[in-house]
Amino acid sequence: MTPALLESFPAFNPEVRLQPPPLERWRRGTGTDVEFVHVLDSGRPGPVAMVVALVHGNELCGAIALDRLLARSLRPLRGRLVLAFANVEACGRFNPLAPFASRCVDEDMNRLWDEAVLRGPRDSVELRRARELVPFVDAADVLLDLHSMQEPGAPALTICGMTDKSVPLARALGQPETLLVDTGHAAGLRMIDRGGFADPTSPRQAVLVECGAHWEPASAAMATDVTLRLLRHLEMVDDAWVEASPRLPTPARQRLVRVGEGVTAASPDFRFLLPTHHLKVIPAAGTPLAEDGARRWVTPHGDCVLIMPSRRAGVAGQTMVRLGRYEA
Repeated sequence: MTPALLESFPAFNPEVRLQPPPLERWRRGTGTDVEFVHVLDSGRPGPVAMVVALVHGNELCGAIALDRLLARSLRPLRGRLVLAFANVEACGRFNPLAPFASRCVDEDMNRLWDEAVLRGPRDSVELRRARELVPFVDAADVLLDLHSMQEPGAPALTICGMTDKSVPLARALGQPETLLVDTGHAAGLRMIDRGGFADPTSPRQAVLVECGAHWEPASAAMATDVTLRLLRHLEMVDDAWVEASPRLPTPARQRLVRVGEGVTAASPDFRFLLPTHHLKVIPAAGTPLAEDGARRWVTPHGDCVLIMPSRRAGVAGQTMVRLGRYEA
């Protein structure tokens, strides 16, 4: 690795303050034969909601939130609620001494949700699990996908997909403060962008919440809070049930960032040309931002917002940062 690359990606050893919950007790599915999937049916009319954790095996906050809900014997007041632990095999390999190694077993599960990929000839641990989960995803009216981020102390963010259709859902939840409409990922389709979730003519809605930094207790608190907010918004639980759990303060306002482009690494030589952090605003257009071999990126406009810049060395096809601007 070149000295420039070492400078661009300094040693990154975040403190691990969360551990996976005891997932084995949730192996046997409820209302389904699919392991680690729990279908809680109220027996009354209402929406089908799905909350997903562990799409990335080392992002523990969502698993902690679902574990807490299931341990309280949650039963929805209406409709049907699906709680799914996705990449349990990767999570089972979690090692706090090497916490990034268990993000996946073979490949990123959140780049596999295109129909051609799911129905194609490829095979991997993540693809096999995605094929088990896709019937539940496709049946959901509302989807909440719980994740966390690399940067220590990073504030939470709701990704509303590539259209505005799920922004009203994110605003109805009121948490977290920052919302994002983006351009997806060059490496493949996310769960929240699959099928009707991305179709402006469909009523189905999906959001992905980056609940904070990996392995910080605040991320688990956010994952629990935003899940409870969703269930209350859908009238699946009552106020008393919600208030029995610790809550986070509602932000005074929510701000929307609209992404114009993503910066994707072409090689391990990718490097940033200035210090970066999540939600950093670069005032001047044309500011040199990053380079990868002969390719150079500059900020495309003034007041450019950096969304989740990677803290780790790039690989071909990896999104290294997204560039957006706040909407008035």
